[in-house]
Amino acid sequence: MENQNLYYSTNLISPEVTFREALMKGLAPDGGLYMPKHLPSVSRDELESFREKKYSEIASQVLGKFLHEEADRDDISGICNEIYDFGVPIETVDGRFNIMRLDRGPTASFKDFAALFMSRMMQHFLSLENRHIIILTATSGDTGSAVANAFHGMKNIRVIILFPSGEVTDIQRKQMTTLHDNIQVLAVDGKFDDCQALVKKAFMDQDLAGKHLSSANSINIGRLLPQSVYYFWAWSRICGETGEKVVFSVPSGNFGNLAGGLTAWQMGLPVKKFIVATNENDEVPEYFRSGNYVPISPSRNCISSAMNVGHPSNLARIVAMFGGNMNEKGKFITEPDLGKMREIMYAVSVNDNETRETIKTCHDNSEIILEPHGAVAWRGLEKFIESGPGFRIDEKLCCILETAHPAKFMDEILKVRPGGIMFPESLAKVEDVPEKFTSLENDYNIFKNFIRKYY
Repeated sequence: MENQNLYYSTNLISPEVTFREALMKGLAPDGGLYMPKHLPSVSRDELESFREKKYSEIASQVLGKFLHEEADRDDISGICNEIYDFGVPIETVDGRFNIMRLDRGPTASFKDFAALFMSRMMQHFLSLENRHIIILTATSGDTGSAVANAFHGMKNIRVIILFPSGEVTDIQRKQMTTLHDNIQVLAVDGKFDDCQALVKKAFMDQDLAGKHLSSANSINIGRLLPQSVYYFWAWSRICGETGEKVVFSVPSGNFGNLAGGLTAWQMGLPVKKFIVATNENDEVPEYFRSGNYVPISPSRNCISSAMNVGHPSNLARIVAMFGGNMNEKGKFITEPDLGKMREIMYAVSVNDNETRETIKTCHDNSEIILEPHGAVAWRGLEKFIESGPGFRIDEKLCCILETAHPAKFMDEILKVRPGGIMFPESLAKVEDVPEKFTSLENDYNIFKNFIRKYY
């Protein structure tokens, strides 16, 4: 394995593995998250070449660096050309901020970018090995629909999706519960953190080892890496010169999106700052402020529902990027370099009132429609600029990530636009399809028996 890119666990106990092994395992046996031992780099010449490339071509070039020789480059290119057949528009608002709309995929969410690539790579490897796996995925909204769509009909893969009952929108739920076949959906009586805890416990349960469990959450490195690609795409469309650096404002819940951006930055992407914009689940902004990290339990229920996470799993990866070590409970084994984290990141919390005000202000002033997560990112960027960061900010080089289609949050949109907005085809098609899901108590033994019974 000397010539391969290896992946280590953030808990530093499990042995290093190949990308294929990390992808299939999801979670390392010691409970840690897999990280590349060595990050590949993107040169200045490559960056310049991205200006002339399609999204699928950039994706193939970037992601191919992580797979090394584990998959044929033509296969990677073919997969990227197949799945990335939708637009990734970047619009400039009033000559000021740029908005990258990541909502044009099959489930109208940024989660499509990662779930589609991951599903194809898993199916590719499983077909070669002639074996099957079970995917366990916890979702606070968009992950579940993206995973259900991406893996639907895959002959070597069965999927169980857990979501917190009553804490996803109707359309988010329907996108998961109307596909059936190899997709099982569980409505858990609890929070997202409870769903995530059930999944993690199942991975550590030796009684289920024979079920060949894996994950499609962002705890899986195969979900994380594709999220680095659209940062390269944004830079190539926004910047006119190689030396220009972008300020990215990232709505942050489980921190997979941010970890993808930081990965791109460490590979060589010119970035001035990442705005880590959370909702009222503000454990990370508080950590940046005080130096003391305290997970929030239970997580706070906000209108930006996909970000209702009391302890982001991917924080362990970010801590590792800055020389620290954090266990799955959110305890530091080794403190990271918080000073260096603050240099590249600015963490800020945006409450529901501010979120609603931002949606209204953007609509009234610029006639643009933001959904709650994008609104958190917009207001987070404004707060950063208002804070007087100590260096000049060219607002034309600021990019806000809009992570879902506003129609998924119609209740909030109707408050500023009484007539609402049109559903994209990806959302409209599930409206009248019968749903199928199972209600589940927040009890691990019941969940374990469900896995045994159905799979």
